[in-house]
Amino acid sequence: MAADTLLHRITDYANRADPYPLYAELRESKVARQDDGSYLVGTYHDIAALLHDPRISSDRRNRTVPDLIDTADEGLPPSFIAVDDPEHDRLRRLAMRPFGPPHTPGRIDGMYEAITQVAEDLIAGFQGRDRIDIVDDFAYPLPVTVICRLLGVPRDDEPRFHAWSNTIVESLDPSPGQNPEEHRHAGREARRAMGLYLGELAEGRRGHPSDDLLSAFVNDDGPDGRLTRPELMTTAVLLLIAGHETTVNLITNGMLTLLRHPEELERLRGAPELMPRAVEELLRYEPPVQMLPQRTPLADLDVSGTAVPRGAPLILMLASGNRDPVRFRDPDRFDPTREDNRHFGFGSGIHNCFGAPLARLETQIALHALLRHLDRPRLVEDPPPYRSSPVLRGPRHLPIER
Repeated sequence: MAADTLLHRITDYANRADPYPLYAELRESKVARQDDGSYLVGTYHDIAALLHDPRISSDRRNRTVPDLIDTADEGLPPSFIAVDDPEHDRLRRLAMRPFGPPHTPGRIDGMYEAITQVAEDLIAGFQGRDRIDIVDDFAYPLPVTVICRLLGVPRDDEPRFHAWSNTIVESLDPSPGQNPEEHRHAGREARRAMGLYLGELAEGRRGHPSDDLLSAFVNDDGPDGRLTRPELMTTAVLLLIAGHETTVNLITNGMLTLLRHPEELERLRGAPELMPRAVEELLRYEPPVQMLPQRTPLADLDVSGTAVPRGAPLILMLASGNRDPVRFRDPDRFDPTREDNRHFGFGSGIHNCFGAPLARLETQIALHALLRHLDRPRLVEDPPPYRSSPVLRGPRHLPIER
């Protein structure tokens, strides 16, 4: 079949449950120009080179062709994942200062007990039920609750965040038959409301520091100064949306993979110390983010013999690179003890996922808790119903029987 329709076929919902044969087809071409003028890149080494190439922009304003993806904002500046250096570097350093090393090295590890308690509380809700939905009952509420605690959202306000998050997710991933423009508008309004709320909450902590990210954003003076209020609002909303979506998919894809490989499930149940390496393999084998559709070359490029013009949409197919046999031995096999596993599960380069340490820890705790409490979990349907998004790919529901 024609390589110039690969993107149409990859984004076709009919292929959501198993896009990997299409990725193998893409790797044969290495780079495939599409009929809309975009270029798909599918091999590991090409993707790695482009992720580290300063001539590749993450700012959609550098495109010379119309961008069909909705980019309307909520009156806020773009988040740091949507801009280039030096602005990206400044904003990311300001956001990272209270979040991780070197300034706050113990932030994530210090959340181990809190995350474990959230997981245990959710699992307690399984009692007396023969059937549960891993997404609705566990993987969806866990990360949004954790991020609320990280930001310092009062417990009484957490339901508001769950509601905003639901609306935003639906705007990113409308169901068939729904009006996508209505959902996009609702999503923008939810992001705006969330941003305004977080801005007000942070301002209330100015001069009254506490041990949470919002307090640190307004009270901690580093060498780069502080985030402005609009920047703080954008960054806080990004932390919730990006951190929540990737972690839901990682937990759900992980549980689905283990249920499809019962011998590996039992192996991890008996040797939980293998879970960190297993999560790395899940990030390679079924990554929560399948592609990066928002890259643009700032100059004419040659990518494996294909001329890619300046300003053209460049789509890096991370999940394809993760299954490249040139880089990974037996790449279509799930191997939780795989070594030399430098995958693209969190991207790479200067835009490597900001929240990767937290997502890793949440997923390790979540899968360990599920394996410990679910004696004989069984899939109700395989494949399960998937979300419509080809970018943030994962089951919309994962019903299991206990």
